[in-house]
Amino acid sequence: MISKIRRLASAASAVLLMGAAVPALAAPVKNIVLVHGAFVDGGGWRPVYDILVKDGYTVSLVQEPLTSFAEDVTATKRILDRQDGPTILVGHSYGGAIITEAGNDPHVAGLVYIAAHALDAGETEVGNGKKFPNSTKAVVKTPDGFLFLNPADYPADFAADLPRAQAEFEAHAQMPTSAQVFAAEIADPAWKVKPSWYLVAKADKIINPDLERMYAARAHSHTVEIAGASHSVYESHPKEVAALIEQAAQHAQN
Repeated sequence: MISKIRRLASAASAVLLMGAAVPALAAPVKNIVLVHGAFVDGGGWRPVYDILVKDGYTVSLVQEPLTSFAEDVTATKRILDRQDGPTILVGHSYGGAIITEAGNDPHVAGLVYIAAHALDAGETEVGNGKKFPNSTKAVVKTPDGFLFLNPADYPADFAADLPRAQAEFEAHAQMPTSAQVFAAEIADPAWKVKPSWYLVAKADKIINPDLERMYAARAHSHTVEIAGASHSVYESHPKEVAALIEQAAQHAQN
């Protein structure tokens, strides 16, 4: 009887030791940083922000100056430095180039591209745009080297699935963006070493959807496509955008 009890105790100890050797699943990431693209500011993220905050995430927005690529990356790192733990870094449009560079920050656990540029080393947005032309002719250059979209074309080309009044307001509230940022090169793309998620806007006129698909496939991103979505997909489809970001937060560290 005593030997039987000893055998049972030994078996129980082995089971406990085996259980201790199994690593626990990583906790979901709770910090989200949102990076806007060219011509706009961070206010367009409000619908996505509201969903994420309601779902328990701590969300910060970057307000890039859009005056140079280096300054925009610095503005993003300034926000990343304030995070108290692992973070999902999200970029829309030109913001994708920013997160591709800034995503090497140790706070960043995963990247989410929303109709965004995910450049490789040596590539530029201008160069890739020539390989995959977009369908807008709305870009206007100022005498001092900044770009904006012709307000008359903005609603149809940038925000076709937003209410007309909202699109027209945004057209007249644009942030002119230094033309130099579209020629910036990434030295060490973060998507090569960190998991990524990608949302393709299937009716995008600012970035060719086939270019978006190329970026997603090359980075082996978890990818979703939204039919009828314009370049303003982060505003017009906030539920789908927030869902992809939350998917990244739940799985980036697994």
